[in-house]
Amino acid sequence: MEGKVLNTINSNSVPDMLVVSSSPHIRSNESVKRIMLDVIIALIPASIGAVYFFGLNALKLILLSIASALFFEAAIQKLFRKEITINDCSAIVTGILIAFNLPANAPWWIPVFGSGFAIIVVKQCFGGIGSNFMNPALAARAVLLASWPNIMSNFVLPGVDAVTGSTPLAIMKYGGADAGASATVAQAVQELPSVMDMFIGNIGGAIGETSALLLLIGGLYLIIRKVINWKIPVVYIGTTAILLLILGVEMDQLIYHILGGGLILGAFFMATDYSTTPVTPLGQIIFALGAGILTALIRVKGGFPEGVSYSILLMNVASPLIEKFTAPKIFGRAK
Repeated sequence: MEGKVLNTINSNSVPDMLVVSSSPHIRSNESVKRIMLDVIIALIPASIGAVYFFGLNALKLILLSIASALFFEAAIQKLFRKEITINDCSAIVTGILIAFNLPANAPWWIPVFGSGFAIIVVKQCFGGIGSNFMNPALAARAVLLASWPNIMSNFVLPGVDAVTGSTPLAIMKYGGADAGASATVAQAVQELPSVMDMFIGNIGGAIGETSALLLLIGGLYLIIRKVINWKIPVVYIGTTAILLLILGVEMDQLIYHILGGGLILGAFFMATDYSTTPVTPLGQIIFALGAGILTALIRVKGGFPEGVSYSILLMNVASPLIEKFTAPKIFGRAK
């Protein structure tokens, strides 16, 4: 707020009026581009890890997904006669996150289709950045999984041989790729990788979700930069862990549920999306609690070994309702 008021006023003078500048009154050097660049920087460690563990095909999928997201964003904005805003880097973030949710052996057209759906249908058709009602990358993953489940569930194990295998969560739920339908949970646990392999990312899974260490480094960077609030990922992961124990998951398997699948990726990079999560502090906590409850229920009681994507998408849809009941009280209003 800028302005001045006369300290002394005599009878022959007219006091200067208080001059108020246009909103916003609290100014910041932050911009959409700066925030998106921070997210890209935070995703770099996991991107490097994806290429290290899964080879150049992972790099190809990431670059294809980014290029497709940029192309579709510019093309649809040109078609709608809107300002082309690919310089804000939001499409790059969407492209990376879509690639992170793909298996390393996915064909080239999978990230292209996913990016097209995310940018055109979920983002631009609802008004562009800030107006989408659900996370574009997660929506694309849900569509890809529903359309091509065999491709999206066929994961490659790290190494040069490109051998397919089950993820740790699938091993615990189904008994592993080679265990057969009659395998017990006890037999499946014997096939699980070590906790250290889980932590560093030397396991099968989507290319961007396997390394808990590299994702945590990126998440910590976002917290230090104050791009995200630490409460959302902590409450999300904590709620998931507590409910898994309540639902009967053994303590020695709990660490696999936390480090495996997309829980850490979703908690730090998707459940904290500005556009699709509540803006109120209490609403954000409720959002994280709901996502954690749904994730645990789907993993234990549902038909899929993973539940992060659907949990966050369901809470995205519930965000307006959460905000309605957690909005601060208004003291006084104009007649």
